[in-house]
Amino acid sequence: MMIAIGLAQWNIALFHTVLHAFFKALLFLSAGVIIHSLSDQQDIRKMGGLIKFLPFTYIIMLIGTIALLGLPWLSGFYSKDLILELAFGKYQFTSLFAFTLGTITACLTAFYSVRLINLVFFTVPNANKNSYLNIHAEPLTVIIPLTILALFAIFLGFIGSDVVAMGSDFFANSLFYHPSQINIIEAEFSLPTYIKLLPTILSLIGAFAAFYLYHYSSDFITNLTYNTKMNLGRILYTFLNGKYLFDNIYNNYLISGGLKLGYIVSKMLDKGIIELIGPYGLTEGSYSTSFNMTKLDTGIITTYALIIALGLISLVFLVFSPILLSNFTISAPMLVSTSQNLFNLLTFKIILLSIVSTFLVLNFKLN
Repeated sequence: MMIAIGLAQWNIALFHTVLHAFFKALLFLSAGVIIHSLSDQQDIRKMGGLIKFLPFTYIIMLIGTIALLGLPWLSGFYSKDLILELAFGKYQFTSLFAFTLGTITACLTAFYSVRLINLVFFTVPNANKNSYLNIHAEPLTVIIPLTILALFAIFLGFIGSDVVAMGSDFFANSLFYHPSQINIIEAEFSLPTYIKLLPTILSLIGAFAAFYLYHYSSDFITNLTYNTKMNLGRILYTFLNGKYLFDNIYNNYLISGGLKLGYIVSKMLDKGIIELIGPYGLTEGSYSTSFNMTKLDTGIITTYALIIALGLISLVFLVFSPILLSNFTISAPMLVSTSQNLFNLLTFKIILLSIVSTFLVLNFKLN
């Protein structure tokens, strides 16, 4: 899908997305049936020999695997091979590089898919005895959706192939193509036969290699991975089994840094500054203000008179502040150039000084 999008083949990408959804969902649901039937066991190395217990699931999973491999003439064949042919048909370095990666990926996909089927269905039983004793056949509620998905995985590619065929205008009203990006003719007629067959051939090679190694040469795999004398094999196995050490790099250099940053943000920002000027600060400020205001209720008339004076001065300031402040929009030299502005400035300073003085006296009395 990403290769098709990179090649600006929007209709092929959408077509492959739809086909991929069916046979990939078929594989995932089949895997769910196996896990559920084998007492929720998810390690394929602890399975084996399930073809006699779950024959229907084996057939369904085999159909999904063949469609995933893009082998003729299931759904994956009509989109997967076409994408690779379009990549080669552009005759550019980037597209040829995409064709090479896609072809190698097809081989590896065939290898791990057939390896999965071998380890689950054909090898010797490796699960515990109770798991095999409790295996049950697939219920009808599972058989019906798997059968529907299998039919789509088989026939949908052939039925919908005309949608993306040469000369089709199915997406004409929804997708725009620049003329330089239209290379379906080159992919259809100018490619050599061996180029068209190369992805299929490599897929078959990968499939037969996995079947042979994990069905007939399991001792070779065991010796390669576990024999202490083969240091190179153990190093290679450790590297591959550790997912190329990607998790170590990811956790040490990205996740740990993100966790440290999150801790700092939580302590300094969420539980620090925001809490101080937010809920905690408002609560403590309200408590402190209420406590100080209760001290004003002393029964002394001079205190009440001071509060009344403070209220009147504040009220006068609020009433006349728009008039006073409206004249301060001019620059400082012009502010002192007229008597009216000078009078307004002095009045404003007097009122502001009165409020500040009153607050200071009130605070002194409270303390």
